[in-house]
Amino acid sequence: MLKSLLSTGLAWLSIVSFADGADQVGFRDVKIGEGSPRPLHLVIWYPTADEGTVETVGENKVFFGNAARRDAAPALGEHPLIVLSHGYGGSWRNLGWLGHALARQGYIVAAPDHPGTTTFDRDPARAAMLWERPHDLSRVIDALTTQTGLAGEIDKKRIAAIGHSLGGWTVAALAGARFETRRHAHECEANSSPRACALSGELGLTNRQLEQDLADPRIRAFVSLDLGLARGFSPQSLAEIKADALVIAAGTDIGDMPAERESGYLAQALPKQSSTYVTIPDAMHFSFMQLCKPDAGALIEEETPGDGIVCKDGGSRSREEIHGQIAFVVTGFLAEALSANP
Repeated sequence: MLKSLLSTGLAWLSIVSFADGADQVGFRDVKIGEGSPRPLHLVIWYPTADEGTVETVGENKVFFGNAARRDAAPALGEHPLIVLSHGYGGSWRNLGWLGHALARQGYIVAAPDHPGTTTFDRDPARAAMLWERPHDLSRVIDALTTQTGLAGEIDKKRIAAIGHSLGGWTVAALAGARFETRRHAHECEANSSPRACALSGELGLTNRQLEQDLADPRIRAFVSLDLGLARGFSPQSLAEIKADALVIAAGTDIGDMPAERESGYLAQALPKQSSTYVTIPDAMHFSFMQLCKPDAGALIEEETPGDGIVCKDGGSRSREEIHGQIAFVVTGFLAEALSANP
């Protein structure tokens, strides 16, 4: 699916605009599951016709945010739901630019901070419970489909998930991919993915609880953005996934996340009739994150040497241009995968 759209549509990317704008986007910052063993901080972008207060959300001294109307009344009618999953050590802000763009297209978009693996919550014990990440997204779906006051009515037949890096692993598991600890250990012995294997201890990748079924049957489609840990998934489980899949890889390797061994592995094993694989040549692993301010790389290097790479991309195009391509491909995929008449 989508092959024709991707092959013909990319030619006119230059005339497609995903410019910032708050007129149609509401934003809400909430907590769900309070009092439970794993409460979640959650942000939601959603369509609105309200004229609530406009503010810039998700911005700090190094990253740009997006304008939205905080706590505006949700638009009437049912809307498809997208859940977002950030990478290891990241936060909801990382894919905020995409959540905002999708809300402008009529989607309700929800992004939790995964406990233990976020920027401000690096708890080792919870980080090593990796199987809880897909469960987090299921909890978000539960909350949004039962509490209509959060962002409006959800079309329960049109739900998808998008994740970057470890978030890509998370949404693949949510769609039905099954992790095998022995397979992962074997891949590490072969040194197939240095970065993924270096995280084995931190993420508890030898824990057999990771081998449980983490699928949520409500997921109709998923998008993986330069994921890691893919080679731990069994090819059989990937071949049996029923959800439509879009796998996007960064074409410029940062040294330890080879696209052909991670995203390429995932794409090769997924059903060909329901999956699409796209490589963006000048994207690096962190190109999928939010836009950096002009001096952001230098500021990050001063505080955490080596981390300035999060603001680097792999070619002459700006990150904003790369985001335009990603948003175009993702929205085209979702429009077809979540069509009202499957």
